[in-house]
Amino acid sequence: MTMRLFGRKNEPPADPADGIAEFWAWWAEARPELDAMVAAGEAERLAEWIGPAVLVVHPSLVWEIAPGLRADQALVVTCAGDPELRPTAHRWAAAAPPADRLWEFHPSRRANPQAMDLTIDVGGYEFALDKLTLGLRAPHGNPRVDVVAYHPIFTLLDEETRTEAALLALDWLLGEDDVARWVGDISAAAVEPMDAVPAVHLPSVVADLASGYRDEQWALMEGETGNGARLIATTRYPLRPVDYPLFDQHIAVTLPYAHRDAEGLPIGPSLEALRDFEERLAGRISRLNGSAVLAAHMSAEGQRVLHVYADPRGEAAIHAKELIVSWEEGRPRVDVASDPGWVAVSPFLA
Repeated sequence: MTMRLFGRKNEPPADPADGIAEFWAWWAEARPELDAMVAAGEAERLAEWIGPAVLVVHPSLVWEIAPGLRADQALVVTCAGDPELRPTAHRWAAAAPPADRLWEFHPSRRANPQAMDLTIDVGGYEFALDKLTLGLRAPHGNPRVDVVAYHPIFTLLDEETRTEAALLALDWLLGEDDVARWVGDISAAAVEPMDAVPAVHLPSVVADLASGYRDEQWALMEGETGNGARLIATTRYPLRPVDYPLFDQHIAVTLPYAHRDAEGLPIGPSLEALRDFEERLAGRISRLNGSAVLAAHMSAEGQRVLHVYADPRGEAAIHAKELIVSWEEGRPRVDVASDPGWVAVSPFLA
């Protein structure tokens, strides 16, 4: 089976929300003609129509038509691994019309049950997944598996081309979101690793790894501030933006505390007050119908910063601002910013 992949790039629009609305208005109008193109097998003409429409949403989004899970085909508009664009792709899919017999819509590539039967053209050579092998490493305590991919045609391709082919293959084997969750370093080698296994085994390896992280877990970390002061952080583990694709609003709640030890960390009454505040904040978040998450908090130099990520259409920021009124140790503050890549907590991403 051969599948055709399309993608376009250009300058981004002023507001992706406007582009999303424009796309779906265009889709409703163009749908009869698009269906006719599919029925006639006019892939190039279909690309000429859909490509410019996706550009309106964002020029760095990538799109493809793939076999549907229930419909005949799926239109996939994906961030292609760019966390900054993941919320846009998911908002595009959330605004889609209901799936029907012909079309369904996805914001990321889905795992393909027939992945091992797929063959595509890569650099003029046949890239058949049944000939792909993988060297796999899952270091103890690390929630990711590192992958070295090998295919016989890789000896004939430059590094960039064979890496792109390997990334696409992993998306087909696992689904794009599970690649983001569970796969770490990815490389494509011109020499087969000595312990390589057929690519078909990757999903079971990842499923075994993921089974150790089904329950909510938190990690305690230590470090230093830029001034050399001791820093203590508590974070969800593993912490990954892909699990919260619409949470691109960062809410930083800063609480100064009065009682601290010689290293600037909270003690006694301040420690109890911080715990109480966090419990109340967590309680408010739990009542927001899954529109926010407390990702991490850090304490150092007499203040604690709680990092909340939320869907900006929700009310998490309002609740945070209401709660800080009750804080009695110093002047608290709430800072709200757009952070689709979760840059503010990047040291804690796993």
